[in-house]
Amino acid sequence: MSQTLQISAPLSVTPEIAAALAENRAVVALESTIITHGMPYPQNVETALAVEGDIRAAGALPATIAVMGGKIQIGLSADRLDELGRTPGARKLSRADLAACLVSGDTGATTVAATMIAAHLAGISVFATGGIGGVHRGADTSFDISADLHELAQTAVTVVAAGAKAILDIPKTLEVLETLGVPVIAFGQSEFPAFWARSSGLTAPLRFDSAAEIAAAHLMRARLGLAGGQLIANPIPANAEIPLQEIMPMIEQALAEAATRHIAAKAVTPFLLGRIFELTAGRSLNANIALVRNNAKLGAEIAREIAGAAERLRAMAL
Repeated sequence: MSQTLQISAPLSVTPEIAAALAENRAVVALESTIITHGMPYPQNVETALAVEGDIRAAGALPATIAVMGGKIQIGLSADRLDELGRTPGARKLSRADLAACLVSGDTGATTVAATMIAAHLAGISVFATGGIGGVHRGADTSFDISADLHELAQTAVTVVAAGAKAILDIPKTLEVLETLGVPVIAFGQSEFPAFWARSSGLTAPLRFDSAAEIAAAHLMRARLGLAGGQLIANPIPANAEIPLQEIMPMIEQALAEAATRHIAAKAVTPFLLGRIFELTAGRSLNANIALVRNNAKLGAEIAREIAGAAERLRAMAL
């Protein structure tokens, strides 16, 4: 064949989300790996429902994304969320294996990278998550660098996270993001947050103090024709944080145990999060829930600002 067959992506968008997007209303994408690999049942489903409720309360619609039944689900009902939360062995999907999972018909949870791809395909501009992946400790020999970083450089979605996960090499993660041309914007403070901790000890390249500024930057990048999204580093609420000096020894212990057990690749992050949960007697999970909900609220504000600004630009063009 001399021509490439053009077929739309296999998306299954809920009627509520489809109507909101058609009417240019605010929608916030949510990942599903946090449900299948980040928290135990039933807290995973309870947290997912709470996060969706936070987004609705802030004036936007939540769109939890997962692969189920051979389609990318854009928005999940409460029943499907519960089904996903109970699914043993759900695949952890990134850019490399998203298509293969769709072909096989397996159930898969989307990482930051896969959620960005799906959100962009659906026309969703904002995505709220816990923390992004990044450069792992020892990457100089393992070359373990998350696909999230390259996705931020090529897919035009604004991602709200509590920085990079503190289990990572944060200085190298910031260096890679700078090399890839990804705007890293701290929200409301100058320091780059470290997931469970409000401060990593590193200054963020950029700072904004309002959702309106973030939305304006998102739209300006589109006007400039720049590829990629932007990372909004939103610090965990002060009353929920675990300071870096307190949690770092536990992270080091968990990393040492992972190395001893030869845990690598996609298995590393779930193992580390689970072990740190044990070492903190559950505090890390409570902090994780708090930061995800905080990011969801900011994501909703940004989505509302983008929708409002886009509507004003359209009105001016008429």
